[in-house]
Amino acid sequence: MKRKNFQTIVLVLTGVVCLLFIMNKNDFENDVTLKSEDVNEVLNHQKDYPIFETSLTSSSYCQQNVSAYNVTGFSTLPKHIQDFLLYRHCRSFPMLLDLPDKCGGPQNSADVFLLLVIKSSPENYDRREVLRKTWAKERQHKGVWIRRVFISGTSRTGFEKRRLNKLLKIENSENKDILQWDFHDSFFNLTLKQVLFLEWMDRWCPHARFLLNGDDDIFANTFNMVEYLQGQKGNDGSKHLFTGHIIQYVGPIRHPASKYYVPVQVQESERYPPYCGGGGFLLSGFTAKTIYNMSHSIELLPIDDVYMGMCLKKAGLKPTSHPGVRTAGLHIPAPNVDKFHPCFYREIILVHRFLPHMIFVMWDEIQNPHLQCGKTHSVLSLENNKQGV
Repeated sequence: MKRKNFQTIVLVLTGVVCLLFIMNKNDFENDVTLKSEDVNEVLNHQKDYPIFETSLTSSSYCQQNVSAYNVTGFSTLPKHIQDFLLYRHCRSFPMLLDLPDKCGGPQNSADVFLLLVIKSSPENYDRREVLRKTWAKERQHKGVWIRRVFISGTSRTGFEKRRLNKLLKIENSENKDILQWDFHDSFFNLTLKQVLFLEWMDRWCPHARFLLNGDDDIFANTFNMVEYLQGQKGNDGSKHLFTGHIIQYVGPIRHPASKYYVPVQVQESERYPPYCGGGGFLLSGFTAKTIYNMSHSIELLPIDDVYMGMCLKKAGLKPTSHPGVRTAGLHIPAPNVDKFHPCFYREIILVHRFLPHMIFVMWDEIQNPHLQCGKTHSVLSLENNKQGV
């Protein structure tokens, strides 16, 4: 009897031990699973937010041109100009956002009559949104297609840079209209941005007929653009066209305090070739291709619109003036009138430096079918009368 009770006790104790072991084993496995999930979460987090962030400088992808240190007066130049001289040869940067099908593929890109190429920094979300809803909306007008791309680099550093990149990624997933490269988006890198776009166009949109190249703070009338371009007799985009607000008989600004300061170490010549103001200009696909080809043999200059003029000059081509392109703003010579009356803007191609809310309002007003405009509200007539034309 005692032996039997002893055996029973042993069996019960053995069962308890086994049960405890199983429970501990399950807890251990659950703990391991949680830790594995935590690791996966960290790894996924690092894919979106890498620990080692790419530097904003060109040195991430391109070595310094150390011969720049031997340039006379190099050490006395501002830091941003020193950086430009050290990295001006760098023209290859990874694409963060690409749109290979924007023009329907290279073979179908001739279907794009007007490609709106808009320079925009990552933080300018409000400008891009207004343009998408107004003059830069992708549409068909008078039987031809208008398409849109924003071209951008990267801004800021650390968490701010990652957030802005995420912003562009979200925008692009919804709108399919952003090209972004991993270079620092700055005033002195605008020429680099232009050249990178032309390289992209040569690959993915080589037969687009015409382009508007402009800033994201312009007010433009794309309907007027299409009518003007369709009126180019004998030019379907296969011949030279480059028109805007002509700037000529000027040279580099040598004052260090100026935003446009270009020292002799960057540009020795005292005279720039004729060029169109970079706020906005129209050009043909033929001319865009020509500028790209010329850019291979011309050193980058930090002033992007001047650089375009340099490429044109090397190709033996000239820019032309268009009275409807007002990159210096719209001058209303008449006193005591509303300078933002929509009739002043209904006939133009583009005007530079508009606030986003004003773009939104003005676009709505010039579309009003009941808008009555006479000569008193024609900016061209007003200016011609003042000049005695």
